[in-house]
Amino acid sequence: MIVRPIRDTKDDAEAVRTVAASALDGPWPPERSIRHTARTRHLARTDPGGCWLAHADDGRPLATVLSSRREGTWGLSLLAVAPEAQGKGAGRALLARALAYGKGCLRGIICASADPRAARAYRAAGFALHPAMRLSGDVDVAGLDAPDGAVIEGGPKQRDMMDSVDRLRRGGAHGPDHDELLRHFACLVCDDLAGSGYVYVGEDGTIELLAATSRRIATRLLTAAMLSLGPGAHAHVGGLTAEQQWAVDVGLAARLDLAADGFVALRGMRPPEPYVPSRAYL
Repeated sequence: MIVRPIRDTKDDAEAVRTVAASALDGPWPPERSIRHTARTRHLARTDPGGCWLAHADDGRPLATVLSSRREGTWGLSLLAVAPEAQGKGAGRALLARALAYGKGCLRGIICASADPRAARAYRAAGFALHPAMRLSGDVDVAGLDAPDGAVIEGGPKQRDMMDSVDRLRRGGAHGPDHDELLRHFACLVCDDLAGSGYVYVGEDGTIELLAATSRRIATRLLTAAMLSLGPGAHAHVGGLTAEQQWAVDVGLAARLDLAADGFVALRGMRPPEPYVPSRAYL
């Protein structure tokens, strides 16, 4: 097995996508594949020391890991091992490299699946495992109240505000990740006397990331995001720890289904609140 850094190339991004799709829940729709490729190349540029690919001697990709450092907050964006390589140490070796990249970071965050092997590995690395929930289903707008204040379209002009809210909620700004998120998701923001916050919404109804200075603002943003999808559109909100009851309330009002969703694994921090993490950008 050969382990090397991931390069910012189409071929390496395709290798990462191939491993992830085989190990997780592929094949994927085109939109998700495009976002996955863009995320890989973005992290290969910003965090080359945290992104690794393992492949067989014949060049077949076997395992991959993507991780990032943002102002003292380390995040694991992806850890995937192809089925034929599972249980042979590839995942453990790559996780060790990603954790080494985060050495010195005060905080760490992982959106983990329910896979018991992953849970054991993250707990052994010192992460607290917080059970998570997800909301999904077709939106029933009849159950949603109108937002209690202004929500506007966000963009590069709100970067400073969004980074400030990130620091408040997770201890480190997303920084360059916002540039990448703005390329692939609609962004809604609040910034008034009541508080500040933002939410990213995918065309497929995924709530990719939400952060706010208060539950009131978070509720306003999530409600606006649901309404922006339109009646009957599919929505998905994942990574909700028990602290995010405000999000559960909005989702249940929209008649979404509530189910278990693995763990949010944290080190050096309590569950951010109000906050909906991004599995890709955390």
